[in-house]
Amino acid sequence: MTLAPGISSASSHREAPLIAGDPRADNTDVYAFTSPDKPDTVTLLANWIPFEEPNGGPNFYAFGEDLRYNIKIDSDGDGVADTTYTWRFHNKVRDAANQFLYNTGPVTSLTDPNLNFRQVYDLVVSHGQDSKVLLHDAPAAPSRVGPASMPNYASLRNQAIRTLPGGGRTFAGQSEDPFFADLRVFDLLYGGNLSERGQDTLAGYNVNSVALQIPKSQLALRGNSSRNPVVGIWSTTDRQGVQVSDSRSQRGDRWKQVSRLGNPLVNEVVVPLKYKDAFNTLNPDQDRTVQPVVDKVLDPILPKLIQKVYGVPAPATPRKDLFEIYLTGICKACGPVKADLNAHRLNKDANLRRIVPAEELRLNMAVSPAANPNRLGVLAGDLAGFPNGRRLTDDVIDISLQAVEGAAQTGQIVPALADGDQVDANEVPFGTTFPYLALPHTKSVNSGPGGSDRAQQSALKHTAGGGVTGQTIATGTSAAGVLLLGAGGWRLRRRTTTS
Repeated sequence: MTLAPGISSASSHREAPLIAGDPRADNTDVYAFTSPDKPDTVTLLANWIPFEEPNGGPNFYAFGEDLRYNIKIDSDGDGVADTTYTWRFHNKVRDAANQFLYNTGPVTSLTDPNLNFRQVYDLVVSHGQDSKVLLHDAPAAPSRVGPASMPNYASLRNQAIRTLPGGGRTFAGQSEDPFFADLRVFDLLYGGNLSERGQDTLAGYNVNSVALQIPKSQLALRGNSSRNPVVGIWSTTDRQGVQVSDSRSQRGDRWKQVSRLGNPLVNEVVVPLKYKDAFNTLNPDQDRTVQPVVDKVLDPILPKLIQKVYGVPAPATPRKDLFEIYLTGICKACGPVKADLNAHRLNKDANLRRIVPAEELRLNMAVSPAANPNRLGVLAGDLAGFPNGRRLTDDVIDISLQAVEGAAQTGQIVPALADGDQVDANEVPFGTTFPYLALPHTKSVNSGPGGSDRAQQSALKHTAGGGVTGQTIATGTSAAGVLLLGAGGWRLRRRTTTS
């Protein structure tokens, strides 16, 4: 299959060229995990609109009325959504003729007359061609304007949590951006000499979020999560009537997918620049037909850059371990990672002839939540963490660096990368109940001397879930976890040349 590079789409924080100009459609992150306080359910989260500065008035941040926001679930492994949850948002303005403010006084409820601008949404669930309206005109939590305007924002957040018919809950509204990382990785891999690490460059920003907490039986193949616990998850954004490209615009009535996100960091560091925009217009069942993308999974770019800058040898190719992690799920019959974890073929009622390689965030719902989650997830023997789904506390930057350098393939942690980006946790704690997301920030990102007042707080070095060194191996963990741990590797250094 040939990818047309002009079609607009993107995922994560502005990492595909054309979507950078369309933030309301820009899907930043997807999370999927067994709910720690309700283990018979799964929580699914998806975020949009990257880098929301808290004091972004007077209009603040709204979901797009001309967009469909989707979370999709593949139960049988064919790369096609078996269940789709779709949010459509609508604006409600009390006084557009005489007011310019988002609110005209303190707001204490979602129906407060002082809330001049608000959004409501319809939530629809679809199974193939069959669809059902779950909620109509449900209220979204507003942007958090500030303490004077919204003195008890936690109450507004709670009012926006709605119960779904047939079981489950949903939420839509603003939240603190839960992704933590030092994005100076894009400045020649942390400055070319590791001088640019330890600052959460996303600290202080907000996003818009949708969240679901759904009984496992509603997601599993044949409704049986005991026999068929593995599902694949991704989110998309659809825009109606416009196809944006780098050379033309076309109008029509059909919905067109303009953003897609499953596993974190795929579009940033796996897909080449030429194909980033087009990749996110595809459905996962098409992934295996796009040879330029498959080639970069088997022969990735990032290890070669690390070797060039720091002299750490790139693992041998083809990288069938990454093909397994991203495209098939992990199982003993799937590739070199000798563990049965989250491949669709582990479902007892799976039709193996229908299963195809597809980029999805896969979750084995049978794995119980960890009593003490480790930020490194499966690499540290915590099988409830990434890449088995993704929790809010999973350090996907450090996990992905280890994976791309071959930790899953060799069974050894690479000590040279043990420190990762030195941002090991979010700058604020997450909640303990649904939707688990932290409340939005209200303080300006650039307040205080030298920029963000949170910059000094965001250098979180080895404070959550424990660090990993070349000699640290998880004990008392399952065989699958131990398989992905070990010692060995190279000391990280800046490559120098001699004359």
